[in-house]
Amino acid sequence: MMRQYELVERVLAYDPSANEALLNRAYVYAMKAHGNQQRASGDLYFSHPLEVAAILTELKLDDATIASALLHDVIEDTDVTRAEIDQKFGEEIGTLVEGLTKIKKLDLVTKKAEQAENFRKLLVAISSDIRVLLIKLADRLHNMRTLGHMKLESRRRISEETLEIYAPLAGRMGMQGMREELEALAFKWGYPEAYQAVVDKLTDIHSRNVGLVEEIAAALQGKLAGAGLEAEVYGREKKAFSIWRKMENRQISLEQLSDIYGFRVVVPTVDACYRALGSIHSAWRAVPGRFKDYISTPKQNNYQSLHTTIVGPRHQRVELQIRTAEMHTIAEYGVAAHALYKDGIATAGNGAATNGALAKENPYIWLRRLVDTLLEGDNPEEFLEHTKLELFQDQVFCFTPKGRLIALPRGATPIDFAYAVHTDIGNSCVGAIINGRQMPLATQLRNGDEVEVLTAKGQAPPAAWERIAVTGKARSAIRRAAREALRKQYSELGRRLLVSAFRRVGQDYSDDKIKMGMHRLTQKTIEDVFAAVGRGELPINDVLRAAVPEAELAKHMAARRRPGLQRSQGEDGWFNITKGIGLKFRWPGSGSKDRQAQHQVLPIRGLRNDVPVSFEEGGAVPGDRIVGVLTEGEGIRIFQIHSPRLKDYEHERWIDVTWDLNVDMPERFPAKLSVTALNEPGTLAQIAQLIGEAGGNIDNLRMVRRAPDFTEMAIEVEVWDLDHLTRIISGLKGKSVVNKVERIFA
Repeated sequence: MMRQYELVERVLAYDPSANEALLNRAYVYAMKAHGNQQRASGDLYFSHPLEVAAILTELKLDDATIASALLHDVIEDTDVTRAEIDQKFGEEIGTLVEGLTKIKKLDLVTKKAEQAENFRKLLVAISSDIRVLLIKLADRLHNMRTLGHMKLESRRRISEETLEIYAPLAGRMGMQGMREELEALAFKWGYPEAYQAVVDKLTDIHSRNVGLVEEIAAALQGKLAGAGLEAEVYGREKKAFSIWRKMENRQISLEQLSDIYGFRVVVPTVDACYRALGSIHSAWRAVPGRFKDYISTPKQNNYQSLHTTIVGPRHQRVELQIRTAEMHTIAEYGVAAHALYKDGIATAGNGAATNGALAKENPYIWLRRLVDTLLEGDNPEEFLEHTKLELFQDQVFCFTPKGRLIALPRGATPIDFAYAVHTDIGNSCVGAIINGRQMPLATQLRNGDEVEVLTAKGQAPPAAWERIAVTGKARSAIRRAAREALRKQYSELGRRLLVSAFRRVGQDYSDDKIKMGMHRLTQKTIEDVFAAVGRGELPINDVLRAAVPEAELAKHMAARRRPGLQRSQGEDGWFNITKGIGLKFRWPGSGSKDRQAQHQVLPIRGLRNDVPVSFEEGGAVPGDRIVGVLTEGEGIRIFQIHSPRLKDYEHERWIDVTWDLNVDMPERFPAKLSVTALNEPGTLAQIAQLIGEAGGNIDNLRMVRRAPDFTEMAIEVEVWDLDHLTRIISGLKGKSVVNKVERIFA
């Protein structure tokens, strides 16, 4: 176990101004707080926070972060309180330790919904101060290094969590060294058989290529020196996990994977990077399509390098990364190389930051944007899914017509591009011009594409766009727009129901009357009232009792009960429910002179979408007289006028409904038949053949009652209209094997 003075000396080596007394106090306090607590390995528990602090000294982090690492488990695992930490070490360290304590309570690999919600909490916690994330990653790294002492099931669970969340998060923060070690350890403990197979194969390859890495490095070094370039060349075999993932993605064997050697060329300046690239390409053949320039176009995590693949010495495919020393530091340590802490502002403690190594955009900004997205209140499971997509996917870089760079995940479409520019641009998008040509919105973008988004006022994003978009921001915005449109539809429906209900009790409707009774309706706004009524969640009578004085309501109800008085039937105006179902409904109007004014569309989606508009069992077909019923929590349900179930619903919830068919898009509708037929071989085949030849579709068939000679069956069919259904019934009655055919109205 590292001694107290060794830890302090490590910090002072890169930050001579560090608070030595603070580090000593934190060391002693944490050691005493944990006392004789032990880990699964049998080691003293204090060895864990001490090793976490040691990992962070390798990242050259400030004294407050190191002290927080030493103390990060004391609130969770001992009797120490946040108030004590604040008193002894200050509020800054207290906040960091408490943030880590909250994260420690999260078990990310649980049921999907819980995992998603916990991941939201984790990102909110780390977004307030990036040091929380850095300590958490170091904490996870040390736990992975000692995972062999855990039970098999725990090793697999923690390894899965590491591969899904922590390793990609470290990568997006630009900390490639930490990401690689996390992946390697998670691969080893989570997939031991695959890990051992890859390691054994790499050992075999290495034994057959002894000295190859050194030979290639020397050849590169000599070529660059001959071109007058001062360069350092580092060579290595790729990591086992990286090779395994590439094999999985490409569905190839290890023997087919030729580029398992990687080399880094570190030169003094950006100009030298491009000169080194030219020198190497002139000496060895470059592999087409494998060149990427991340210097002129950095990744979102600030990563910069030139990537190329050549066929080098011994005809080996060799991957090369060419970068400056400054780029190399950022590539290895990412956000830690900048010492970007609270709110993205640099503090003392890291030479890379003070030397001006900040690039165009730090990776912490990505995290803050991610948190902004999750705080908009989308479904946590969807958020986790889309965040994982953005964590794992590689990127494409596209440009606006004015030259603004937009970085997107690979597979992104113009829809994702539009939302990346601005949410309003995405919501009003109607098309896209890619490299001067108008292209479909489902087109996958490629590196270097110039994308111009075409917009139109009043446009709303279709729900189907969510299946095309790949970024979390685009998908959440599309869902949000769909929810808002749906709410408006329910709100309009609820308002019209209330206007009709007020007329029935002899009252003139006004918003002010609803507002006066709002305190009795458990709704925040009048739009909430309309929407709740439209969805069937708030009974209309409850609204009437809240908005109309009890004396007036009682007076009207008494008048309705007097002999000789009937409810007036005003002129009605029709409103489309949905073209998909082919229905429209009407509300009581004020007279025939208003009929034309009331012929307006109320766009509510239909049966197969997200607004519940459905048919009662037994169905209905065009030509039937039908009634719509607003049911609580189920939307509008369509009944045939003879359905015995109609009597179960109050008349106040009945909506006059008629058919509104689109002749250009014919659609079948459900009906239910009771057929009594002889028990003879081939009877069912004859019935099915007749329905099929008549153009009907059997959706379901059930034997209801079986006797020695006859069988009664219920057949659910889909037909175009009442005439079509009548022809099928007549045809069935004409069959000698059929005794009786009746239509069933449930």
